[in-house]
Amino acid sequence: MLWRDAGVVQRLAIDAPHAEISWRTLWLPQPYEGHAAPQQRWQSAGEGSLDEPKYGLAPLAWGTLKAAAYALLLAVPLALGAAFFSACYLPRRLRERIKPTLELMEALPGVVIGFVAGLVLAPFVERHLAGGLALIVLLPLVMLLAGGLWTRLPAAWRRCLPLGWAGLWLMPWLALWIALALWASPWLEAALFDGDLRGWLEASLGLGYDQRNALIVGLAMGFAVIPSIFALAEDALSGVPASLGEGAQALGATRWQTLWKVLLPAAGPGVFSAVMIGAGRAVGETMIVLMATGNTALMSVSPLEGMRSFAANLAIELPEAVPGGTHYRVLLFSALLLFLFTFAVNTLAELVRRRLKRRYRQLGAGR
Repeated sequence: MLWRDAGVVQRLAIDAPHAEISWRTLWLPQPYEGHAAPQQRWQSAGEGSLDEPKYGLAPLAWGTLKAAAYALLLAVPLALGAAFFSACYLPRRLRERIKPTLELMEALPGVVIGFVAGLVLAPFVERHLAGGLALIVLLPLVMLLAGGLWTRLPAAWRRCLPLGWAGLWLMPWLALWIALALWASPWLEAALFDGDLRGWLEASLGLGYDQRNALIVGLAMGFAVIPSIFALAEDALSGVPASLGEGAQALGATRWQTLWKVLLPAAGPGVFSAVMIGAGRAVGETMIVLMATGNTALMSVSPLEGMRSFAANLAIELPEAVPGGTHYRVLLFSALLLFLFTFAVNTLAELVRRRLKRRYRQLGAGR
């Protein structure tokens, strides 16, 4: 670069090996050749020799949060519901058998869950898309229907089907409805969507469908996160002094009122800690997201399209990045962001846990 100052021409050397990277290029839409409007894209390797790399981190951050959100959307209701049922309704003998079994689910490697999700679950959902979407809507309604029917049974029948063993006698009921939904899915698709649900979604709602999508990731990663949330929430509920629940029931409260008004407020910090730790694992999960999604850096809310997370992107691209290069530095920066987020989540969960312990000590001292 030549610079003229006071009639003297000088040569200036500017050392800026990573000048194309800034906070704006990482997080804001940028104009790229071939696109009419600014884009937020991650494409570390250009399609041609003249195509510039694109280092937008916004699609990766969006994919990370999207995968975690869909996983928690499945895991939190099921895990907390199981924890409430185990702590307040389940007989002690059955609880001592079921709780260790659920906790052992946490030992399943993520690569195994991702393998099953990518090679078994994803093709199955694609073949039975109408039935799968129907089950998402149908199963909560079927559970509510089972509870309503149980309350209307004669007292003799309710004694034969005790509420504490509902997890067992509900299994045939749920299996029946699952089989019915899968059997009727071709008929539903033919009657309501002219035999092509995927085409109807794209034509009517503008939703594309990828075989490995956020829905598959949510099911697989939610299954992996459930044991940790369940174990921590159940321990928090079981750790509440028994005198609180017994006193509430002695005053005439039902078990549901005792759970909602007494046990849950007392164990609230522990339950919140369980959810936060589950969120931390969902954000940092690598193999399930890597194997169960298409790893396309899209900024889409649709559960039927893929995404790419920070962790999966590191696993894919870091081994081939040139040490010291721009690509390598951006990947290390994304790893730092992922670490800071999970560290903040786990620290907040630990602070809440300590508060819970102090609360229990005060309750124990007051008895």
